[in-house]
Amino acid sequence: MGYLSVLRAPVVLRLLSGTLVGRLPAGMTVVAIALALHGAGASYAQIGLTTAAYAVSAAVGGPVLGRTVDRLGQPRVLLASAVVAATGYVLLALGPGSLALSLAGAALAGAFMPPLEPCLRALWPDIVAEEQLETAYALDSASQQVLYVAGPLLVAGIAALGSPGAALWLAAGLGLVGTLVVATAGPARAWRPAPRPVAVAGESRHHWLGPLRSPALVLLLLAFAGTGWSVGGQNILFVAYAQEHPGLPGGAGLLLALAALSGLLGALAYGAVRWKAPTATRTWAMAAGMAVCYLPLLAVPGPLGMSGAAALSGLGLAPLLAAAFVLIAELAPAGTTTEAFAWLVTVFSTGNALGSAASGAVVGGSLRSAALVACAGITVGALLLVACRRRLRPLGAAGAGAVAAAVAVAGEGADTRPENVHATA
Repeated sequence: MGYLSVLRAPVVLRLLSGTLVGRLPAGMTVVAIALALHGAGASYAQIGLTTAAYAVSAAVGGPVLGRTVDRLGQPRVLLASAVVAATGYVLLALGPGSLALSLAGAALAGAFMPPLEPCLRALWPDIVAEEQLETAYALDSASQQVLYVAGPLLVAGIAALGSPGAALWLAAGLGLVGTLVVATAGPARAWRPAPRPVAVAGESRHHWLGPLRSPALVLLLLAFAGTGWSVGGQNILFVAYAQEHPGLPGGAGLLLALAALSGLLGALAYGAVRWKAPTATRTWAMAAGMAVCYLPLLAVPGPLGMSGAAALSGLGLAPLLAAAFVLIAELAPAGTTTEAFAWLVTVFSTGNALGSAASGAVVGGSLRSAALVACAGITVGALLLVACRRRLRPLGAAGAGAVAAAVAVAGEGADTRPENVHATA
């Protein structure tokens, strides 16, 4: 099988397991913060502020850490960020009742969350054969579904057996251990960003926009903000639905687990297929498919029907992510791949938060309104990708020709002999 061959590749199991362990805190934090602060007598306003501080700082810190990795390499950035993030979790555990400590801890834990996810995606082309890359990204996408099921369950179990604060201590330890496993692996230590284009006419080697200077990549990221919006809106819909249908076994947890499980199965099925269509075509087609899979939520059926709709809604997310990972690697300008992957995490998380807020604002009126909010994000994102599908291509030969032309023009008044043209790091 394709997945077995990927897992047999040298150090793949180490890197994948280390990344999952190191990123497990991301699936634990929001629930752990809520339980720990509530147990310490904090107000709901403080819980909301602390959770928001974590989410906003993570959204801002991700691309910054990604850009730093693209310049300094993986080990130093991963290890340093893991230590600072662990300090943030310790502050949260020590002072859950203190507004200052909880806000500072959440901000540190979010802003310095080790960029294990974008780092692993930058490593895949170096550790698996080219024909296995699609399968590797699908395996990566499938593994993410496990995190957001296992993380909350782990926190709930720890809180039931002991103290919610213990989950924060565990998150600090898991982040350090997982990061250490990845950062000390040979591929992470050997990894270097792709050389950037030659400096032209004295311009800066590092464009301030980084990967965002690629219009096609920005288009893809905008679409994924809509995808995150739908997932966030869906989460609120499921919580409200469970409250109105107390007979639903497992409540909102069942609906969320069904969506995550079908996402895992969707990713595994996607990776098992040898696709012939171009990456851009697969991406907009998967986005359209995910939009269709969300439509049954609009019916807001009974518990059995809603369980089926929840499972169907999750089917398209992981395959869409798997296709997008490959497309991002194609669209990102040379030397900016890690930051590009970090931007995907940021826009998805931001869209998720906005979708949750929008769904929460309307769900009191009717569940169908919340379902409409959930469907809107992925529908708009899919329409954007389909309408602009011809723009989803890298700068390729045209971009290379433009650079060569610029060098030639600059050469009219400057010495452009090979020894005087400097490539960037």
